Amino acid sequence: MDSVTKRYPDGTVAVDRLSLEIPDRSITVLVGPSGCGKTTTLRMINRMVEPTEGTILLDGADLQQQPVTTLRRSMGYVIQNAGLFQHRTILDNIATVPRMTGWGKHKSRARAAELMERVGLDASLGKRYPYQLSGGQQQRVGVARALAADPPVLLMDEPFSAVDPVVRKGLQDELLRIQDELGKTIVFVTHDIDEAIKLGTMVAVMRTGGRLAQFAPPAELLSDPADAFVEDFLGADRGIRRLSFFPSAALELTRGPVVRADATAEQLAAADGAAHLLVTDADDRPLGWAEPGDLGAGRPADRRLLPYGRPFVPGTDSLRAALDCAVLSPTGWAVAVDSDGRVTGVVSQQTIGEAIRTAHGTAAGTGGSAPAEDAADVTKVAP
Repeated sequence: MDSVTKRYPDGTVAVDRLSLEIPDRSITVLVGPSGCGKTTTLRMINRMVEPTEGTILLDGADLQQQPVTTLRRSMGYVIQNAGLFQHRTILDNIATVPRMTGWGKHKSRARAAELMERVGLDASLGKRYPYQLSGGQQQRVGVARALAADPPVLLMDEPFSAVDPVVRKGLQDELLRIQDELGKTIVFVTHDIDEAIKLGTMVAVMRTGGRLAQFAPPAELLSDPADAFVEDFLGADRGIRRLSFFPSAALELTRGPVVRADATAEQLAAADGAAHLLVTDADDRPLGWAEPGDLGAGRPADRRLLPYGRPFVPGTDSLRAALDCAVLSPTGWAVAVDSDGRVTGVVSQQTIGEAIRTAHGTAAGTGGSAPAEDAADVTKVAP
C-alpha cells in the first residue's frame, strides 16, 4: 500500500495516507480502537471498498487494474460469524468458490472434505447445515471455505471475536497450525491486542482517523512502543506479554523437592529441608504438593495434597508460561514436565525472576528485542 486514503462524500476520512508493505507468507495483523480504519483497509485490498487516493499492489500489479470478480475470487475472505449460506450443507458451503471458478461438483466436494479435516472438523458434519453447528465450528467452516480455492491471500475480519475465550484460543491455535502448513499471506483484523501479539508476524497499530501509529514485529512493539498512544493501547501489562517471546529452556530446574508417592523413608529423608515436596505417581506424573511432615514412607498422608497448578514444558513454553505456573502454584514453585506430562523438575519464582531480569537485560543490550541467538525461535514460543 502506498499513501492509500479513503475519504467519503461527507468528508469523513476513514484511512489517511496509509503506507504499508505486507510480507509474503506471514500473518500481518491490523489492530487499533474502533473507528481507526482497520476493516476499511482490509476491504480496500479486495476492492469491496475503493480507495480515494493511493495505490495497492499485489506482487507488483496494481489491484485497480484487475477485474473485481477475478480479484475477489483469488482471495479468501473470513468474517465475524462466518457468513455461511444457511440453506446449504457444510460441504456445499466450503465448495462455493471452487464451483464458481468452474470446478466440477465431485472435485469441489472432495476438496471441501479435505479442508474439513485440515481445520479440525469431523467428516460427519459435512451433511449438516450451519444452524446445526456451534459458533466455533461455524468459524472453522468459514476458514475452510476461504481456503477452498487455495488462494495466496487470506483476509480475516475479526473472525474469532464472537466466540467464547476457550473456543477463541482453539481457533487461534488452529490458524497458526494451518499457517505453518500452508504459508499463506494473511491480513487479520482485530481489536484485541493479545490476539494481535499471539498471531501476528507483523502488527500494524492504527490510531483513530486511519493513520498508522507503528508497524513492527510483536516483540519489538512490546519492547519499544513508538509513542504514548501505542504504549497506552498495549496496556499496563505489556512487560508480562513480552515474556511470551523469551523461551524457558534455560531455566535451572531441580528435582530435589520431587518424590514419588511410594517413596521410602530414606528417599523422603534425602529430600529433607524443602518446605514442600512435589509428589508424583510411579510414572513421574505430578499428583500434588505436600509438606514433608504430611508424608509417610510408602504413601501420602491422610491430609489432602495441594494442587500443583498448571505445568509448563521447558523449551516449548515461554517464560510467561513458566511464571504463570509459579503464580498459580500454592507453593510458589512451577512444575516442569516433558511432552508426555512426566515431571522433569521444579523451579521457584525467584529463579524465574532472575531469568526474566537476565532476558530483559540481554534484550535491552541488543536494541530492545529478543536475544540475537534466539531471534529465529522467538516467534515460535508458546505463550
